[in-house]
Amino acid sequence: MAGSAIMAFAPSAALAQDSAAPESAEEENTIIVTGIRSSLQSALNEKRNADSLVEVIQAEDIGKLPDQNLAEVLENVTGVQITRTAGVGTGVQIRGTNDNQVLINGVKTVAAGTGRGGISFEDINPAIIASVEVIKAPTADTIEGSVGGTVNLRTIRPLDISDRILSFRAQGEYSELSDSITPRLSGSFGNVWDTGAGEIGIVLSASYSEQEATSFRPRVDRDNLINAGQAVTAAGAPGPDFPFLNIQFLNQERENFEFETINFAGSLEWAPSDNLMFFFDTIYNDQERRQDSSRIQASGVSAVDTVNVPDGFETVNFGSLDGVALGSIEAALFGVIEPNIAQDSNDPNLRFSSDTGARVTKSELYRFGTEFETGRLATRVEFARSTSDSSNPNLSTTLNFINPNAVFDRTSNDNPVPFIYDLRGGALTFGINFDSPFAPTVEQLLDPANTVLDAVTNSNNRTQNKEDAFRIDTTLDLEGALGFITSVDAGYRYNDSSTQFDQLRSTFSTGNIDNSPSGSTFADLIVPGPSNFGAFDGRALAFRNFVLIDPNRSFSDREAVFAQLQAALDATPGGQAEIADGDRLLNDLDPNAAGNLGASFRIEEQTHALYAQANFEAGPVRGNIGFRWVDTSIDSFGNSVAAGVVSPVTSSGGYSEFLPRVNVIADLTDDLVFRASYTEDINRPNFDDLSLSISFPTGPNNAVELGNPNLAPETVQSFDASLSWYFAPSSLISIGFFHKDRTNLFVTQVEDAVEDANGFRDITDPCEGGGIFNPVPDRNVLSPVPGNGLCVPLQTIINDTANTTQTGVEVAFQYDLSQFEDTLGFASGFGILANYTYQDFGGGEATNENSGRGGEIFQAINPNIVLPVTAVQGLLDFSEHAYNATLYYEKYGISARARYTWRDAFRTLDTAGGASLNSTLGFPTVTEARGQLNASITYDVTDYLNIGVEGVNLTKSKIEQRCVNEGGLLCFQGLPDRRITFGATLKL
Repeated sequence: MAGSAIMAFAPSAALAQDSAAPESAEEENTIIVTGIRSSLQSALNEKRNADSLVEVIQAEDIGKLPDQNLAEVLENVTGVQITRTAGVGTGVQIRGTNDNQVLINGVKTVAAGTGRGGISFEDINPAIIASVEVIKAPTADTIEGSVGGTVNLRTIRPLDISDRILSFRAQGEYSELSDSITPRLSGSFGNVWDTGAGEIGIVLSASYSEQEATSFRPRVDRDNLINAGQAVTAAGAPGPDFPFLNIQFLNQERENFEFETINFAGSLEWAPSDNLMFFFDTIYNDQERRQDSSRIQASGVSAVDTVNVPDGFETVNFGSLDGVALGSIEAALFGVIEPNIAQDSNDPNLRFSSDTGARVTKSELYRFGTEFETGRLATRVEFARSTSDSSNPNLSTTLNFINPNAVFDRTSNDNPVPFIYDLRGGALTFGINFDSPFAPTVEQLLDPANTVLDAVTNSNNRTQNKEDAFRIDTTLDLEGALGFITSVDAGYRYNDSSTQFDQLRSTFSTGNIDNSPSGSTFADLIVPGPSNFGAFDGRALAFRNFVLIDPNRSFSDREAVFAQLQAALDATPGGQAEIADGDRLLNDLDPNAAGNLGASFRIEEQTHALYAQANFEAGPVRGNIGFRWVDTSIDSFGNSVAAGVVSPVTSSGGYSEFLPRVNVIADLTDDLVFRASYTEDINRPNFDDLSLSISFPTGPNNAVELGNPNLAPETVQSFDASLSWYFAPSSLISIGFFHKDRTNLFVTQVEDAVEDANGFRDITDPCEGGGIFNPVPDRNVLSPVPGNGLCVPLQTIINDTANTTQTGVEVAFQYDLSQFEDTLGFASGFGILANYTYQDFGGGEATNENSGRGGEIFQAINPNIVLPVTAVQGLLDFSEHAYNATLYYEKYGISARARYTWRDAFRTLDTAGGASLNSTLGFPTVTEARGQLNASITYDVTDYLNIGVEGVNLTKSKIEQRCVNEGGLLCFQGLPDRRITFGATLKL
């Protein structure tokens, strides 16, 4: 059978266990992957026989995990939820936390950025992965570093295959919003040869894939408080006698990502004798993720809010935070925003931004070693190296629209434009008010001469990560020698990790017309922007006519485009003045510039880990008891910048942790299995959170993120108990309970930058009223003094001083009707999978507090409210309830499945259009509960040829995000793609 055999590859010395088992047991453990049922049955067998709490997903055939994306594969697992970027699964939360790690064949991987989670799921094509293991309760030999669980991606072990593997797969993916078809190609080869020098096995898998994903993300900020009697309508009529929230900012964002990924996995195993085996694995990943996104912004709206009363309102209930009732207030629902020259001759203004960049990543993993037996002692020695080298070429630009139908004061580089908005029906829709006498025509909107260059960011940051590891694992077989102790495991692991981040960036932004060249001077670079923003739901109200600096040229010929923009800036009066002073408005990329050196950093970490574990079995009870001891040292290297002078700074530290781990399994009956465990683990802070350096963002509302080298690792105590009933073939009912006590939880703290009664901020350093001085961004409407540099929010990570807890219940159900074939006939092909997770979070002392605008709003609702209003931060991306249900059918060569996944609301910092905590009233936003339907069907044309189609987000489920609380103020939306994949698999 070309499907071959797949066996679990345990990180301890599995060779001794396999050789000690009788031949019949070895045959029974062999997993033949032939379809959905077989993969489900083999996964159940592995879960049932495991020495700890694990979840397993097996490929139903070579290169055929149940989804096209590894994050979406993991969404099948009980207790796992995912987050998406432009509709593509990118983040995984296990039991409510992002703090997990990813292994490949038991080897720790490194991230493309400065995080700890390991390789990104979007970087690996599932076609090269044979099975996925989620370890929820670790044993002593499991590498430390996870809170929710450890994900182990497993490739096929060469000496486990029983027949030659030769398969090819060709697919195309159609993305509806992108209106494109992209290819996916993969192939696998594997064989075992019995030679005079022993058995030699090899497995090679490779894939090439392209993908395009589009998502629309509108944003409306309604955080500008208008007091009773303060405002009038655009026609001059008196406004309402009650306070309300008016429009502060409108943003229409179109995210577009194009992926090109090459993956290769190779494994070689040589067993010269029954007691000796050598192995070598390699994983290679080369991905280019290109971003070609656009933002259309209505800025400066607050300048005319008191002369533009909305035509309609809605009542927004902010709910309560930590027992404090916030109450309700009226908010703008639909209306127009007309220029008022007497009020402000420059606002509201219109801006067109092109965000053109990429993440170009090469990741490599090498693993080699040997397994051997000497009497009762089995030993495995392993060397491994994981590396990731990423660069982020980026050329992002902003054009300001100069409305020829409005007065222009010749000092500012923006101009009044009329807008219309309609937020009824839960849709954030807005655009140009073409009925206004100030309205530009479509031709004027598309004319480069009516634009000026407002901002440029040119960068090519680089992150290099590496981890070298050595480990030795031993197992002493004590079967029959020491009572109920069957074996003892012990081992040692050393790793040397490092991350190096180098910033290479040059920026320009201005509000001054003398520094802003007309688009006519670089008109050959300007092209019409995408006009399909209404394609998701057919909305009539949207920005469809605008121009951008060509994103294709900005990506493919970045240096030439940059040089042309630089020349245009040099020719302006402001550019000539800068050159006369020995500077430029937009400088060349210089790695030695003070700002770049000040943002760059290096972290080095060394870890020694020892473990010991006793495995036991007494009648129906088996399990293990052991510990892991970890000693870690960290050195941090950065730069400080004062008065343009760069000085190196360093910091060193370390910690040791003792981590007991106990797992007990009891076969209460032939079909009923009880599991219980107590384990401890640690969660290390991300490398960038330890950085001594500082990077200044280009936006006036973006917080400056400051590292904290004094962060302590989070420690986690976990308790698990579950009862599983294997009541029929390929069937299961299980219920599990888990509880986690967490100490030193990492939480985000923001110090707001104070705004005065006019909405202006301090523009001098230091920022006595709060925040930190950022010399980079254009002040825009946040200061009456044009120029760059102002106080912005300061964001950092701290350890929560109080313990936190997570408690949850997991329920899983699996049932297969194939046992009733004689009775049900064709209907016996049906089966069902379903799971549900409930979890609760408690404790913690670190809080978020209202921003300045948030405080004004809450006091307008309730003058007696005590400020600041605070709320315990707790866990982000944490849903209390989640479930998924899969109905599948397999018979007569047809293999079909439909999966509906739903997760409850969760709080997050992932927002649209660069929104910060300052613009969400000081609190994380809440992504509302959402469900999604995916489905697939394949057909075996012959024994060798299979054809099929798969759909993702078939019902085009949208994302809603609200400020402060669930059901509160609608702030952001996500309108993701529907994707259809079709193709064929050939097995020879």
